[in-house]
Amino acid sequence: MYKRSASADVTMITSKDSYPTKESEGMLSSINNKQADKRDKVVLKKKVTLLRGISLIIGTIIGAGIFISPKGVLQNTGSIGMSLIVWGACGILSLFGALSYAELGTYIKKSGGDYIYILEAFGPLPAFVNVWVELLVIRPAATAVISLAFGRYILEPFFMPCEIPDLPIKLVTALGITVVMVLNSMSVSWSARIQIFLTFCKLAAILIIIVPGVMQLIKGETQNFKDAFVGKDVGVMGLPLAFYSGMYAYSGWFYLNFVTEEVENPEKNIPLAICISMGTVTVGYVLTNVAYYTTITAEELLASSAVAVTYAERLLGSFSLAVPIFVALSCFGSMNGGIFAVSRVFYVASREGHLPEIFSMIHVHKHTPLPAIIILHPLTMLMLFTGDIYSLLNFLSFARSFFLGLVVVGLIYLRYKRPEMHRPFKVPIFIPALFSFTSMLMVALSLYSDPINTGIGFAITLTGVPAYYLFVVWDNKPKWFRRFSGRVIRLLQILLEVVPAEKNVS
Repeated sequence: MYKRSASADVTMITSKDSYPTKESEGMLSSINNKQADKRDKVVLKKKVTLLRGISLIIGTIIGAGIFISPKGVLQNTGSIGMSLIVWGACGILSLFGALSYAELGTYIKKSGGDYIYILEAFGPLPAFVNVWVELLVIRPAATAVISLAFGRYILEPFFMPCEIPDLPIKLVTALGITVVMVLNSMSVSWSARIQIFLTFCKLAAILIIIVPGVMQLIKGETQNFKDAFVGKDVGVMGLPLAFYSGMYAYSGWFYLNFVTEEVENPEKNIPLAICISMGTVTVGYVLTNVAYYTTITAEELLASSAVAVTYAERLLGSFSLAVPIFVALSCFGSMNGGIFAVSRVFYVASREGHLPEIFSMIHVHKHTPLPAIIILHPLTMLMLFTGDIYSLLNFLSFARSFFLGLVVVGLIYLRYKRPEMHRPFKVPIFIPALFSFTSMLMVALSLYSDPINTGIGFAITLTGVPAYYLFVVWDNKPKWFRRFSGRVIRLLQILLEVVPAEKNVS
């Protein structure tokens, strides 16, 4: 059905069922002819260096949570001492997951992260269900949530001490989402450079919290650490739920694997970037919490809606006005890194035949996966203005843990299924075993503790099964449908100036 154009160095989709008009053929030919004399192949280039990889991981992990309200862990542990242990343990457990992904990324050298690893290990149906839920619900909802935090905190200095109305927040949020989408559509290099800058801003914000906290400790302000393990009894379910909250704060360590094909020397840089990033984030999170407790009691932390602001007001005086700006920049960095990485999942899923062909096309000049980036814009806007975003995230929070666990189970399975594969980086088997067990335990606990929301999320996830048979397996689609879809794809090619990626033969 699809053939390569012989008139140029780029690939053009033509369809025998689509009956293209002379005008559309001329416009497509114009796009191709512009590229015919250029040496650069239309491919996603390897522009993710070690530094950019580190900034992608750190920049997406550190969002608003550590600055706003890290009380979920404290609520479910009941004491300062146990909460600090859980923060450290969650960092180590996240490192185990990240190291497992590092192994996968060094011998499955395709972008796509969860999707491509599930496809390689377990086949097309579970892989399609993964990308179906990610595209329709999880990614738009998650992007809308972090973007709302950006909108709220970028406006806070202008409204203090008044409450910010919802409409300005949503309008600024929509503007922020649009800017990030445009940035990622225009240039891989510029989005990576901005991500590096924003990552340094985040680390600077954490240092602004940690350094005064260390000074407090030197002064002997340790009263909140006396009897650190004495607190309220939270019951048997408390500790697992505390780990759930902690693991959510560390989520984002998997994003570098979404762009494996664009990483320079992935066999070396993926494991190195992951180890440096996770070590930095874990130490930073633990020390930030220690700093909070030098000034704020456990009761005050639980009562605060933005603990970093409360902390800064007590120690930093008028400089505390800068904290909301740092939080907003932190959120913007998470938005930028998340969209950069997740768009590659949709790009790869389209290339594998699980999403429409248009999403695997690349801009002929910018060399960015433009359609895979902009598809998130209308879906995120829909969530932002009409959806109950937080409920959707609650419904599908179990799905995130399930698919992460499934990927790492797939690593263990592939060791036995394909022992002949060259594995330049290999972790001890107890690391993926412990991580996958913990992830599945979280899924089981969510089913036990919140069966209604988890059940709804499970039902939403299962809609991917009939969708797979309808959109992927069913070949005998009506002729009118094939004609219509072919015309839509060609029209979008013309409007967006995109073509399928060329094979990069070395």
